[in-house]
Amino acid sequence: MSFATWIAFVIAGTVIAISPGSGAVLSMSHGLAYGVRKASATVLGLQFGLVLVLAIAGAGVGSLLLASPTAFLAVKVVGALYLIYLGVSQWRAKLDSGPTASAAGLAAHPSFGKRVLTGFLTNATNPKGIIFMVAVLPQFISKDAALLPQLVILGVTMVTIDSIVMHGYATLASSMQRLFRDPRAMRLQNRFFGAVLVVVGSMLFFVKRTA
Repeated sequence: MSFATWIAFVIAGTVIAISPGSGAVLSMSHGLAYGVRKASATVLGLQFGLVLVLAIAGAGVGSLLLASPTAFLAVKVVGALYLIYLGVSQWRAKLDSGPTASAAGLAAHPSFGKRVLTGFLTNATNPKGIIFMVAVLPQFISKDAALLPQLVILGVTMVTIDSIVMHGYATLASSMQRLFRDPRAMRLQNRFFGAVLVVVGSMLFFVKRTA
């Protein structure tokens, strides 16, 4: 892989990462709710999911998923329903004015493992991610060089870019925490991000295999 090819991938990867999607919504939601430090666990989970999608695409399984209507439909439905579940859960989150209440109005912050798992499942069940990677990766892989080293380079690059961008979204949202301290603001925040997640999840039902 030439340096010029790598730079082109960096540009493409940055555009993909910055493009609003479920990962960005989740990062902003958790950044506003728990602060940047705790949202880092969510971002970590998103990267685990991204690595899985990269591995699937790199191994050619992604192409098989796109070729199989049944397999693609299953992934799409699971991903859509999971995001809708997250959205409904956040919309219905109970407010707690006690000392353990979070900035988002939740009774308590989810554990580190739960935040990581939420991030992982959000990316791992996103069929749009598979479509993007199956379409993008082959453009930057040379047939005259070993496949695995190229996949590792592209994977590390994409994870680094996405980590920076998702932390940026979380930091931006976290900077507005002081504006969401009273119960009414907490409720509005929960319902806004909950509604956005439901909308994003619903949109996944319309993702086509030929996208």
